[in-house]
Amino acid sequence: MSAWRPRSRPAGPPGRSRGPSRSAETGGGARLAVLDGVRILAALSVLCYHYLALQSAWGKPVATVFPVASKGAAYGWLGVELFFLVSGFVICMSAWGRTAGEFAVSRISRLFPAYWAAVVFTSTVLFAWPEVRGVKAFRDVVVNLTMLQGGMDVPHIDDAYWTLFVELKFYVLFALVVLRGVTYRNCVVFCGVWTLAGIVAPTADSGLLSFFAIPSFSPYFIAGIAFYLMRRFRPNAVLWTIVGLQFLLAQSFVRSRMITNLGRTTALELPPWPAHVIIACGFLVMAGIALGAFDRIRWRWLPHAGALTYPLYLIHMMAGLTFIHHFRHDVPPVPLVLGVTAVMAALAWLIHRLVERPLSRLLRAGLRRGVEDIRRNTPLRAAIPAIPAQPSAPEAERIRAAR
Repeated sequence: MSAWRPRSRPAGPPGRSRGPSRSAETGGGARLAVLDGVRILAALSVLCYHYLALQSAWGKPVATVFPVASKGAAYGWLGVELFFLVSGFVICMSAWGRTAGEFAVSRISRLFPAYWAAVVFTSTVLFAWPEVRGVKAFRDVVVNLTMLQGGMDVPHIDDAYWTLFVELKFYVLFALVVLRGVTYRNCVVFCGVWTLAGIVAPTADSGLLSFFAIPSFSPYFIAGIAFYLMRRFRPNAVLWTIVGLQFLLAQSFVRSRMITNLGRTTALELPPWPAHVIIACGFLVMAGIALGAFDRIRWRWLPHAGALTYPLYLIHMMAGLTFIHHFRHDVPPVPLVLGVTAVMAALAWLIHRLVERPLSRLLRAGLRRGVEDIRRNTPLRAAIPAIPAQPSAPEAERIRAAR
């Protein structure tokens, strides 16, 4: 196993980082640009699924609009699974060495600025052109701004937002590791406990367990964590066992995920093997990242394109479907899809540059001050007085004799 590690990561004592530092994802020369590439492919696959495989935008079966492309796009929902796989890797990496407060600040400042802009934009489009779907109540928009609508039985302004609530549950669970300290052992224990919960949840009569176990998606998060541990330390039989088990568990949900995304009739007409192959390719790519096989990929455009994937994912679905539906009789299908995709990408860039970057900095600075205030104004627990050590029995006898 050790022969597979890149030369830039020499072996060291246990517990010491031998892989990328926290800056590997957040910037600097060590940034893993290939992760941005995976994000881009995942975002585009989801976009193609929504634009080329869903009937709602076209008002008729997509097979009559895109006879060939619609069949491939029908598997584009698997981009979400790839996002979760990358998320497990990145969250474990970014949380390493951070306190619970720092972890919360990093996640809130990363997720919410672009999300707020996307909710406002999508709501405006749906209010103006309620062709594919409208907004039932302004209250729904307000609740959606919290990103907690998934737990409050409030409809998502954009159907793509369901994945964000799954991510939030993962963050809450991983925050338990952060509270205990993000260490090799704690991460492995977390993977084992969450795997067990995911196995038990489908047959257990516990709504709370099912809510947090997320058995359909936990295998991707857990595998991502194990891949990062491989990269930070080195591959071993324990980590490969974790990854292999998650891969097998993930395969068991393919058919149900196809039915959820495509409907039972369409899902039964399509073969499941392409989905299995795509998942396998995703695991293989992440294994390559863990082993350093793609470290030499440092194309300068990848980080810039990767930065657009989150806002693009947030705004592309309902707004894009509305635009396609509105202009479907005036513009041919292929130019229409390409044009709407270009518009969504341009809007994503504007949100990133004008909203996400500046607002994230302000939000991060404010939250850090708030966390520091909490620490400064929270009294430390009073130290328990130490009990003097008692002399051993023979020594006590000598002390009494001397008296």
